[in-house]
Amino acid sequence: MHVEQGGVLSLLQDQGRRGMHRLGLTSGGPLDPLAFHYCNRLLCNAPGASAIEMSIGGLQLRAGVDTWICLAGADMPLLIDGEEHDTWTAHPLTAGARVEVGFARDGCRAYLGVAGGFDIAPSFGSSATVVREGVGGLHGGALRAGDSLPCAARSRGRRLYLPPEQRPRYGRRATVRVVPGYQQRHFNRIEQRRFFGAPYSVSDQSDRMGYRLEGPAVDCELHGVLSEGICHGAVQIPPDGQPIVLLNDRQTIGGYPKIGAALALDTALLAQLPAGSTVHFAPVSAGTARRALQLAQRFALQKTLREH
Repeated sequence: MHVEQGGVLSLLQDQGRRGMHRLGLTSGGPLDPLAFHYCNRLLCNAPGASAIEMSIGGLQLRAGVDTWICLAGADMPLLIDGEEHDTWTAHPLTAGARVEVGFARDGCRAYLGVAGGFDIAPSFGSSATVVREGVGGLHGGALRAGDSLPCAARSRGRRLYLPPEQRPRYGRRATVRVVPGYQQRHFNRIEQRRFFGAPYSVSDQSDRMGYRLEGPAVDCELHGVLSEGICHGAVQIPPDGQPIVLLNDRQTIGGYPKIGAALALDTALLAQLPAGSTVHFAPVSAGTARRALQLAQRFALQKTLREH
């Protein structure tokens, strides 16, 4: 697949980089694992096969081989040789065909995969691109015009699709469940009520490293802590009191106080929100968080793909 236009931000991603925090490398990987999972599942790929994560859209490709493609995630128009095709569906593609992904009408992130996945040499055990660190992908950065993405020729396949009623719905509001952490005690009850009771809006400064939110400032009696490891979803409260939910490309250590950690299911929804969207936080116990994850995994397995 030859890149004719890279779009706003198109990155090669697999399941993410694991076990490299000791080297200062973050995990990377898809911001919306569910959409990424279905992109590969619809193509009968191995779980975690390399695909392209697009933010906002605008990607244009030219096929160099016969293959199959699928676009899953945010509502971005998919055009093959100028004709719009359904998303969440596997489509055959002939060599020479032109693929265009328009700009998002709903949601922010979508995943474009090919049959067998893109054959990208791993960097530190993964093809996941982290631009800040300059690792993964083809050259450690976003796709650009002139790049060539290796993939195998696949003329045979199944035209699977996910029924519309089972597809995720994206909007401009989300409730993010947060498991309070050990530093919660340094936020008094009034500050905790403010954080969990007030609406916040997504800042236009949000990115794959973290979602910055704007709203009532939250004060903490700690104005800095010794740097420590940071988990996915950690909710930092910097000196200005505006929460930051840390995502896949977060730094591996940090010294801002953290009121808790957001549930992974909800960080995926958060990453689909455009700037200006509304976010509420809700406290949950660790046990409730585990049950929510288990139910979501069971529900995902129960979804039935259909064939044209």
